[in-house]
Amino acid sequence: MGKKKAKKLHAKDALEFLNQVMVEQPLLPFLVPLVLFAWLVERWVVPFSNWVPLAAAVWATIQYGRFKRRTTIEDLNKRWKHLILNTTPTTPIEPCEWLNKLLVEVWPNYMEPKLSIKFKSTVEKRLMRQKPKLIDKIELQEFSLGSCPPTLGDQGMRWMTSGDQKAMRLGFDWDTNEMSVMFLAKLAKPLIGAARIVINSIHIKGDLLLLPILDGEAVLYSFESTPEVRIGVAFGSGGSQAVPGMELPGVSTWLVKLLTETIVKTMVEPRRLCFPLPPVDLRKRAVGGVLSVTVVSASNVGRNTANELGIHQSSSGASTSGIAGKKVAQAFIEVEVGSLMRKTSTSKGPNPAWNNTFNMVLHGETGVVKFNLYELDSGGVKVTYLTSCEIKVKYVLDGSTIFWAIGHNSGVVAKHTELCGQEVGMVVPFEDIRGELTVSLVLKEWQFSDGSVTLSNSLSNGSHSPFDISPKLQSRTGRKLRVAVVEGRAIAVNAKSGKCDPYVKLQYGKALYKTKTLSHTTRPVWNDKFEFDEIMGGEYLKIKCYSADTFGDESIGSARVNLEGLLDGDSREVWVPLEKVDSGEIRLEIEPIKNDFNGDLKTSSGRVGATWIELVIIEARDLVAADLRGTSDPYVRVHYGNNKKRTKVVYKTLSPDWNQTFEFPETGEPLILHVKDHNAVLPTASIGSCTVEYSMLPPNQPVKKWIPLQGVRSGEVHVKITRKVPDLEKKTSFQTDASPFGKGRNISSQMRDSLKKFTGLVEEGGDPDALALALTEMEGIQDEQDMYIQQLEREKAVLLRKIQELGSEIVRTSSGPARMPY
Repeated sequence: MGKKKAKKLHAKDALEFLNQVMVEQPLLPFLVPLVLFAWLVERWVVPFSNWVPLAAAVWATIQYGRFKRRTTIEDLNKRWKHLILNTTPTTPIEPCEWLNKLLVEVWPNYMEPKLSIKFKSTVEKRLMRQKPKLIDKIELQEFSLGSCPPTLGDQGMRWMTSGDQKAMRLGFDWDTNEMSVMFLAKLAKPLIGAARIVINSIHIKGDLLLLPILDGEAVLYSFESTPEVRIGVAFGSGGSQAVPGMELPGVSTWLVKLLTETIVKTMVEPRRLCFPLPPVDLRKRAVGGVLSVTVVSASNVGRNTANELGIHQSSSGASTSGIAGKKVAQAFIEVEVGSLMRKTSTSKGPNPAWNNTFNMVLHGETGVVKFNLYELDSGGVKVTYLTSCEIKVKYVLDGSTIFWAIGHNSGVVAKHTELCGQEVGMVVPFEDIRGELTVSLVLKEWQFSDGSVTLSNSLSNGSHSPFDISPKLQSRTGRKLRVAVVEGRAIAVNAKSGKCDPYVKLQYGKALYKTKTLSHTTRPVWNDKFEFDEIMGGEYLKIKCYSADTFGDESIGSARVNLEGLLDGDSREVWVPLEKVDSGEIRLEIEPIKNDFNGDLKTSSGRVGATWIELVIIEARDLVAADLRGTSDPYVRVHYGNNKKRTKVVYKTLSPDWNQTFEFPETGEPLILHVKDHNAVLPTASIGSCTVEYSMLPPNQPVKKWIPLQGVRSGEVHVKITRKVPDLEKKTSFQTDASPFGKGRNISSQMRDSLKKFTGLVEEGGDPDALALALTEMEGIQDEQDMYIQQLEREKAVLLRKIQELGSEIVRTSSGPARMPY
């Protein structure tokens, strides 16, 4: 067996030798036949001497020796390079001109557009947080990095090894005058007007470090140290005129500082950004996610010296210079994701254990989970900040998730999960002490811009695909979003009074709604529903929770919910954690409602075919006294969606009579009454509010009810509410008693009469209360006029559609085949 193996090796070696000789001696195929011919002549015709075979043997031996020497040198060079790469901390500098040539080719059409979009969103977020005192508001109008790419590795690149981690170091030099970043700034007082700020050049120079992690599935990148940054700024008032930057002092310095701070906080060692290298691309953009964070325990948090800890400022205003070799009395962790913060319970000793779990919300495809360690003294009063650490989370285009953090000696701790719902355990060192923090992370879901949601395995019912909703895009033109504020739990208590009377305000675009106020509960149940017109562009639903109080309502948390990508016919139920407080969650049910445009046109002709709400505000009783004399000057402000109307003012009474009627087309929105006290000079004061329920009323049957006022000690409002549903068979929009033109003339005459009345009051120097009442009447007529114009627009759309259908029918019938005569 050994002889056969040796023969195979010799045959392989001989074959390689022959191939090499054929490459180096291309005339050999012609020489071999010539030698054979000479040998035959010598053997059979004319005998020669034996020097021919001897010369051939010598030549073959020399060629074989050269071949073996060359292969040995190549093998030694390969082994030497491998030894240097894996054993020496730094490899020799290698040129990389090819990389810059490639970058020049792919920069204009691929990298520049993508990087411009990414950097634009980052700049907009930073501008919202920081701006100089000279600028009141600033808006980003244009962002382009230009056609000149940065230069990488101008002096070459090299590999460095530190422990088990390898890093590639190359220079970064970006000096361009072709970029165009334009801001429109509104100047603050005492300056007046607006100015354009244009960044037309930028210079960034430093050394980049690239660290491959997770067996090449991702690359972390950062600057080795703070880079050199310069920015060229021009100012102007618009058009093509640009004035020197000295006209707005401090702005150039602010922009340089803002860019430098952003780079230092995100991508200067040991802080790194991640560039994943997925094998596939699902082409899905993540807009948010839900992350479950379990703070398990910490170790060695009390074995430090004063030199190992820097001086830090605590959240309560106290400072510390370290634990100085003592044991920590009680410690707790504050988990922070953006503005959302949660605190664990306290635990004693140098190795505290908590095992507290929190649900955190991620806004976007990346997130930073920061863990702040605090010490609580034995008296439970003084809170001292000790140190912190952080874990970064990023969605990968193949549907997986990467977690990474700073390890020991500025190393890397990285984990990777293929699907949502998989638990990841990480042990992360604290930044300023030798201790470590043990946490467990579970990415419950990713939410995408196309409406799909990646759920955990426990929610996907064993489906092979992690997506429970198809990524089908839906048109959102004309849709509404119905948001139900169902309930809350663990709502924070008012720090001063120790009570909690919670209510919630929702804002989406310019629409603002408020739930009812519930008394003395930390687990409120509202079940209030509101409808919003859907807004394009990723608008967030803003949630603010308050606790009602006599001397001013206190904020007890806020949150944001991304409503992008909701599909028709689908509903989303979420528990939203409240930010800027220690505890509290709000449960929302969100459902998109698609408006039937044709149906709206068919039932929008006046009041025929459409349901109307008729509200009669009759009277009130037992109102609270808002004036010092023990009375009030009450009136009622009616809010129904975007419609706002008010009653007249009844002076010096706690039991006013109004008997005023208002009508609204039914939209399903809440009908809210605000009772206010009128003041001629001071601002109006609220003396209660209530919501009129009408959705379950029988049609065309008036119902009278006394409704208690909320937010005050006493008070009721007497109303009569009717849901008017006209009979479509008996009446059409063109058979009404009053023609549309007559209604328009009536509105015009009412407006003229109101203007004459208001002008007369002004000329006579009338009473302010009478002027206010006249303005209220004019507002009511204006609202009625707006509704009448909307009605005419809808009827116009109906007529145009009918004309178009009739024209199509005429064309279809006239273009048919001619009838044959019989």
